[in-house]
Amino acid sequence: MSRIRRFAGVAAASSLALVPLAGQTATAKTTPVQQRTTAATAAVATTAGMDVSSHQGNVDWAYWWGQGMKFAYVKATEGTTYKNPYFAQQYNGSYNVGMIRGAYHFALPASSTGTAQADWFVNNGGGWSRDGKTLPGVLDIEYNPYGATCYGLSQAGMRSWISAFTSRYKARTGRDAVIYTTLDWWTQCTGNTSQFSQTNPLWIARYNTSPGVLPAGWSYYTFWQYTSSPLDKNAFNGDLTRLKALALG
Repeated sequence: MSRIRRFAGVAAASSLALVPLAGQTATAKTTPVQQRTTAATAAVATTAGMDVSSHQGNVDWAYWWGQGMKFAYVKATEGTTYKNPYFAQQYNGSYNVGMIRGAYHFALPASSTGTAQADWFVNNGGGWSRDGKTLPGVLDIEYNPYGATCYGLSQAGMRSWISAFTSRYKARTGRDAVIYTTLDWWTQCTGNTSQFSQTNPLWIARYNTSPGVLPAGWSYYTFWQYTSSPLDKNAFNGDLTRLKALALG
């Protein structure tokens, strides 16, 4: 999900954040914070996946399935005016080869409210169904490709915008949206808030050999985007059964 790939026209009920991962057994005496801490240190399997936008055009999904990709996130919308023209081929194509797939929305907080953008997203591919193969939608909130890094909002204003989006998305779908971001942007533009860490799964972007330090409040990542070569590749923090559990909600 590099910024260039998001230029418009160019090129769920309980969140996994509160569910123990593989290798961990929760008991009635285990708090969510303790669960996440245990999960962060436990040796767990990861599941390979990818994400795409209009930049990739028509994707050869059979090829990527053969490369071991088990899930895909597909860009659906941006702001309140843009829809990915390749969305149907990418979203349905990934599903048809057997991948668990979901949709993401590239946020433009300077252009309209979080509520309006959540509605645009849900109305144009970002919904969710309990079919076992549809992941909760993603709020992709990061560097502004069109101007000021934080879209002209204060840290408090950005937190309010994200809250409006995630609240509306949950009201429309019954799922907590995944939040995709980077540590640097999140720190600069939200003040490194931990406000969403108890409800919204984290998708961290860091092109390196490890996900590194996570934003405040999250003790582990749910997804980690680790490279953009030759396209965006990701690791889900758990085995395939855990990924299916996230899809089911």
